[in-house]
Amino acid sequence: MRKIVFDIETKGAAGPDFLDMEISLLAIHDSETDEYSSYLEEDFPKLWPILENADMLIGFNSDHFDIPILNKYYPGDLTKIKSLDILKEVKNASGRRYKLDNIAEATLGEKKSGHGLQAVEWWKEGKIDLIREYCIQDVKVTKGIYDFALRHGKLKFKDYGEIREIELDTSSWEELPEETHGGMTHTLPF
Repeated sequence: MRKIVFDIETKGAAGPDFLDMEISLLAIHDSETDEYSSYLEEDFPKLWPILENADMLIGFNSDHFDIPILNKYYPGDLTKIKSLDILKEVKNASGRRYKLDNIAEATLGEKKSGHGLQAVEWWKEGKIDLIREYCIQDVKVTKGIYDFALRHGKLKFKDYGEIREIELDTSSWEELPEETHGGMTHTLPF
């Protein structure tokens, strides 16, 4: 199963309609190569074949935020690729939304290296390398909590200084939909 863990950074802060946001950089981990890579908008044509051959996209708040924004750039339809939004899974299990940083710190003992508004400032300042480093770190953290949840059936979070657990049913996370054929999702307009 080819899994792509990903995260996007944007050129501006979220406004009333987040779908108006533009991507500054996208980072991925490709389970097929076990490598991290990043893409600016002009590099997206290199990204599309990777996504097209993915069995699953994995992110944090990705169904609500990352995929709809990235779909504006993609010539196919990313919603046809199986996705696993860890935040959605956490909310379904606990009834609450938690920040990636909160879950990562409690589950992995790691914190994010920054926050999205810093990435917006770095974009304005032309500091692409800092955005790349930050976004790849977010992907590493997301991959870490995905792997932990898959192995242990739970994630941890901090609640007023106390570490608590969220039980997750991960049994179907890596099941492929029947319409997936050998990794080709056929979302591009062939």
